Amino acid sequence: MAQPQIHPVVRPQTRYLKGDLVLFRDVERFCLGLPGHTFVGRVERSWTNTHNHKLLYDLTELNTNGNRARAGIDPDYMRPLPAADAMRDIDTAPLNAPDTGAMTPAAVAWLRQHLAQHSSASPARR
Repeated sequence: MAQPQIHPVVRPQTRYLKGDLVLFRDVERFCLGLPGHTFVGRVERSWTNTHNHKLLYDLTELNTNGNRARAGIDPDYMRPLPAADAMRDIDTAPLNAPDTGAMTPAAVAWLRQHLAQHSSASPARR
């Protein structure tokens, strides 16, 4: 009988810089099934725990109710938030759709801002 193949899980070894945007999961809230366990944060600083020599991060939780400081975040529960993911709705907006309701609010806001910037200039005289 063949032995099952065991594949170790490889954790990403990402080092974050001040100002990086990340997704963070509060593992205790997640395991307890509580809401609000995953949020977007901005890296404020990194530091090394003197007891176990583990690299930890201080984040600012970004939310609509106001920003909140979070200290000593384990990077095992953080993932980078790539700009491509944050901007996907704008990049894939159906610009030729007759109904702007088909576009997400972010795409519509970007288009309105873009059009407003270009319409404020006087048209060329002919």
